[in-house]
Parts: sequence; structure tokens; C-alpha cells
Amino acid sequence: MHFKIYHAVSREMHTQPPIITINDEGRKPRKFVFVLLNDFTMLCFACALESLRIANRMAGRDLYSWDILGEGGDTVRSSAGTDFKVKKDLCEVGRDDTVLVCGGLDVQVATTKKLISWLRREARRGPMIGGLCTAGYSLALAGLLDGKKATIHWENQDSFSEEFDEVELTKSVFVVDGNRVTTAGGTASIDLMLKFIAEDHGEELANAVADQLIYNSIRTDQDQQRLSIPTRIGVRHPKLSQVIQQMELNIEEPISPSILAKDVGMSTRQLERLFRRYLNRSPKRYYMELRLQKARNLLMQTDMSVINVALACGFASPSHFSKCYRAHYNTTPYRERGAQAARLSI
Repeated sequence: MHFKIYHAVSREMHTQPPIITINDEGRKPRKFVFVLLNDFTMLCFACALESLRIANRMAGRDLYSWDILGEGGDTVRSSAGTDFKVKKDLCEVGRDDTVLVCGGLDVQVATTKKLISWLRREARRGPMIGGLCTAGYSLALAGLLDGKKATIHWENQDSFSEEFDEVELTKSVFVVDGNRVTTAGGTASIDLMLKFIAEDHGEELANAVADQLIYNSIRTDQDQQRLSIPTRIGVRHPKLSQVIQQMELNIEEPISPSILAKDVGMSTRQLERLFRRYLNRSPKRYYMELRLQKARNLLMQTDMSVINVALACGFASPSHFSKCYRAHYNTTPYRERGAQAARLSI
């Protein structure tokens, strides 16, 4: 299936009066430049684009315009397997444009040398440049996030923090730091666009766009991207949540169950019973699964050696790491890494 995407504005605005009155008739429309990477996530792109289209419709005129670029200027495939016909190759953008790179699966492969060179060149012109979903990786690899705060999809946080020490990674839904922007992906694009719309044309228009999107809980850069621990695990037990939070924060140097229990005012036996009752596993087993999940993320998303992955996940012995990994995933870390490399080379 192929879709053609062109620079466009909503036709509805030419057939109906404005719903929201914007008193800045002489203001030039703000231009966004979307750059689609191979295997980009359609949701983050569509949420951003639709927010701009609806803002135009609500105002009854062109507040925003956009271009869609892709390397080669031909076809870009989304992570859903749909091909998108873009309008232009990577080209020069205006100083006042807002560039938003849209990432998705296997962003390391999609971040080509040509893209890196283009990002660095355009950054020297001074425009605002952002990365939606995993495209924060592309910006970081180009050096555009050095010394900046940033965010990226939670699934990529482990590998990102290991690779880019010079970036202050947060767990926020989106981050705006100077002329650099990053989002966690998904519907976070809506929150970012609503922020832009409110800054450009007022809260009334931003709220009207949110209503059109049936989006009734606008988030800010202070909101976290993942569900709370009680919501995630389906259990609302404060002490259990505290213990799991400590486990998630201490993967490289695991804390013993006895110390975890003591920190929340319980005995080790009580903690064992709590985990068995609500999660049907021991604290030790649950902690191990968290560590192995991070290890798998690092194996799949970075070039770290298996030994370094083991150390980053609290395993002092590579052989012990391999044994635990095989027991949980039914394959070894080395085979997992090889299978990933083979898949990406296809």
C-alpha cells in the first residue's frame, strides 16, 4: 500500500468561518519540516500533523504549513509496513522552520551518515530541531543534544543512557531545551504540538484542538511517560510499589531483598509473602527479570559487548549471566545478538 503526502493545509478551513478568532492577521505561518526515517512510527507523525491541521481549521486560515522530507526524496516505509511517498529529499531548511525527525523501529539503522551530515549542517543555520519517538537517538548521534536535557521512548532509555553520557536523559513525555526538542513517542506528539500552539496563538486555540482530538488530559514536560508502578503491575500496595521502584533504580548494583524489606519497614519473610501474593514470584525472581529485560534491550539496541552488558545489569560473571539469560529467554546472549544482527542485515 502506498500513500502520497504533500505539503498541504486543511481544505475545511476554506469552506467554514473560523471557530477561534486569532488576532494576528499579519503573522507569517509557522513552517514545520517533518523528516521521516525508515520504519518511522505513524502514530507520532500523525498526531503531530493532525494537531497542526486542526489548528488551521479552528482558526479558519493558515497558521501552520509543513513539508515532508525523506532521504532520497522518494518512498519511506513506516513500521507498519506502509510506504509513504514524500515530496523532497533532505534539503536546506529555513532558519525559522521547525524540523521534526520522526523515528521508530531500528533507529540505529535508519540513522544514516547522510542524515547525520544533514542534521549537523542544518543545525548550524539555527532552526529548532526535534526528534519524535526514537529519533532523539539520531539527534544525539549527530551531537545536537550534547549538554541538553532530552527524552526518548522508555524502551530505548537503557541503551540511550549507556551510549550518550553527555545528554541529560529524563523520563518526561517531551522535553524542550533551547532549540532542541525530543518526545517519548506515541501521543506525546500531541502534547508537544499543543504546547507550541498555546505559545504561538493562545491557550484557547490549543484547548480547542485538544477537544477536536478527543484529548482530555493535556500533559506537560513535567509528566512522566510510563504508567505509575501500581497501574503497571495492577496492584495498589504502597510498600510493594516502593520496593519495585528501588529495584528499577538499582539494576547495575542490585540491592538484597533483606535491605529492600528493611527500607520499607518489613521483614524479609513479609516481603516474600507480599511478592508471592500479588506477583506470584519471589522478590529475587522479579528482580532478576527486570535485570534480564534491561540486558535484552542493551543487546538488541547497542553495540556493547556481552561482558559489558552483563556488568551493566548487575552480573559479575559472564557465565552466570549467560546461564540466567538462557533460562529466561531460551537462548544465549551471543545468539540473541547474532539473530538481531542477521535480522537488520536483511
